[in-house]
Amino acid sequence: MSLPPLVEPASELSVDEVRRYSRHLIIPDVAMDGQKRLKNAKVLCVGAGGLGSPALMYLAAAGVGTIGIAEFDTVDESNLQRQIIHGQSDIGRPKAESAAASIREINPYVNVVIHNTVLDNDNVFEIFGQYDLIVDGTDNFATRYMVNDAAVLLGKPYVWGSIYRFDGQASVFWADQGPCYRCLYPEPPPPGMVPSCAEGGVLGVLCASIGSIQVTEAIKLLTGIGDPLVGSLMVYDALEMTYRKIKVRKDPNCAVCGPNATVTELIDYEDFCGSVTDEAAEAVIGSTITARELETWIKEGRDIDLIDVREPAEYEIVRIPGSRLIPKGDIVSGAALADLPTERQAVFYCKAGVRSAEALAAAKAAGLKNAVHVQGGVLGWINQVDPSLPTY
Repeated sequence: MSLPPLVEPASELSVDEVRRYSRHLIIPDVAMDGQKRLKNAKVLCVGAGGLGSPALMYLAAAGVGTIGIAEFDTVDESNLQRQIIHGQSDIGRPKAESAAASIREINPYVNVVIHNTVLDNDNVFEIFGQYDLIVDGTDNFATRYMVNDAAVLLGKPYVWGSIYRFDGQASVFWADQGPCYRCLYPEPPPPGMVPSCAEGGVLGVLCASIGSIQVTEAIKLLTGIGDPLVGSLMVYDALEMTYRKIKVRKDPNCAVCGPNATVTELIDYEDFCGSVTDEAAEAVIGSTITARELETWIKEGRDIDLIDVREPAEYEIVRIPGSRLIPKGDIVSGAALADLPTERQAVFYCKAGVRSAEALAAAKAAGLKNAVHVQGGVLGWINQVDPSLPTY
């Protein structure tokens, strides 16, 4: 459905701006009025990573007058495969500052506002309140639910996107006009069920495909043209090169936007989404060692079976010497329980410690009471023991 423009037009465009945006101005649907609305718009991009990179660049190129960047991370070399707003010289630099510099290079007429901080319950209302529209480029469930709930409580529309390996999704959530994110996903998936991009990977160019959809929707909302994805979920499969549009209806029982909403203020989103299951949280108590402790065990010749529970592609990138591979899914499903040691002590590790905690819980349930897992995983080993190994 078409919606009225989200913002009023600016008073005028300068001669230089007319030259810059001429290809927009000659489109009848956009024209001078639409470009003036873009100039007057204030858009916040949550994240300057995979989705945030193309989104920020095209928002700037389109002439959005004020662009906010909410990002606390720094640029890592592993980001450069997909986070195209950053470059080699930006490694170690705060992403918000790196992104702002790129935006200014793309369009000097854009006012860039940096929020170099973790977005949380204490600041999200104050930050969101400064903008007309939110573009969500986050990659974790806790932040996604917080963004949604804050947007609903403030009456703000936001454009959402998600990517994983070869698949992407995008939609516009606006409780005043249609469903919110909770209408589509009332509850987060069980901890460990859906791996992050850091665990499962993502095709770099997929970010551009979904990020460009997000900016297209943002432009439509700001200028009042076309039919935004309010009430629709766009699903993209890069391998099959297919797009599907799925109808999403407003949930009358939605906890945050329904008539009998139970979520009327921000909640503890880390607790709501969880990082590990209750079983894993219980299993690691008294059964967790550090990477340095593991190094000591190895030097002492302790009789252990060091088990890497990541996926084969990750194991090929880097591994702790002396380990063998049994993916977490095979342990949790029971398919690989027979491969676990009965005489030696099992020591599980993954990338950062979440998957190994789940594997530990399954192993203990199967009778391996003395099994342990490595806090911080292979990244902990690299940071504490052998920094010459590659990270990912």
